[in-house]
Amino acid sequence: MNWNLFLTELLAGVTHGSVYALIALGYSMVYGILKLLNFAHGDVYMVGSFIGFGLITVFGGATSLSISVWPLLLLMFICAMLGGGLLGVMIERFAYRRLRNAPRIAPLITALGVSFFLENAALLVLGAQYQSYNSYSWKGGELWLRGFTLGAGVHVAVAQVIVVLMVLLTLLVQRTQLGKAMRATSFDREAAAMMGIDVDRVIVATFFIGSALAGAAGVFNGLAYQQVWPYMGFQAGLYAFIAAVVGGIGNLPGSVVGGLVIGLAQSFTIGYVSSTFSDAIVFAILIAVLIVRPSGVFGRAAVQKV
Repeated sequence: MNWNLFLTELLAGVTHGSVYALIALGYSMVYGILKLLNFAHGDVYMVGSFIGFGLITVFGGATSLSISVWPLLLLMFICAMLGGGLLGVMIERFAYRRLRNAPRIAPLITALGVSFFLENAALLVLGAQYQSYNSYSWKGGELWLRGFTLGAGVHVAVAQVIVVLMVLLTLLVQRTQLGKAMRATSFDREAAAMMGIDVDRVIVATFFIGSALAGAAGVFNGLAYQQVWPYMGFQAGLYAFIAAVVGGIGNLPGSVVGGLVIGLAQSFTIGYVSSTFSDAIVFAILIAVLIVRPSGVFGRAAVQKV
């Protein structure tokens, strides 16, 4: 057995899966509250990635940074998460709020429209060409030469961060007042409002947190895989949505597990079979899960109301 190939594909799969999991967490949070499939979520991830690239450019470019690497990394994540969170709040306020009580097809079509709008706005403003973080060359490759492989460090960091975030989100939902309000709103929005819960504030907070995670995922992706472009959000958003469905959409641990399953399936298919079949394998997993357990691996079966 080629252990080098196995470990390489395992590392790549965990990294891809962790990025999908970060995006899938946002899908699950929004769906859990509003039963809304926010297909614009992947494009928030794209915007977060470009925010990180913009900060690298502002501080002189990857090869001639005018700021230390670690403060830059911190600033990239803070700005990407704030930018992604605020964008998510704006999307909720102007695209979804008036459609909360509309038939489900209306917000679904609106979500697709917002996605196309964000993609084409990025295309017009930023251009169609691929951009590179080029983070492996920071400080003339100084980090690389000193023995700290930035690429491998990012791969490991993504997996660590996703575990930490999942724990923090679970504690937020289970132990805080906001989390209790989220659970009440998810169970019955009208009853929660009658009990004095500010439903609008809960929904805004949900969109902000989920979109902030997508912004962080965009920076992680740029650091690990370097390239960013306006249409990157569609594909990543699709895989993240599949991950959320496989794990059980609305279930936070399930979204993480689903992301890792999809990432590992892609990676090992590319490494041991062919990249031609990677998408086929992913959708085969989705179909199999929907046939055997339609609510997802960790999801709860829907209760019929009579």
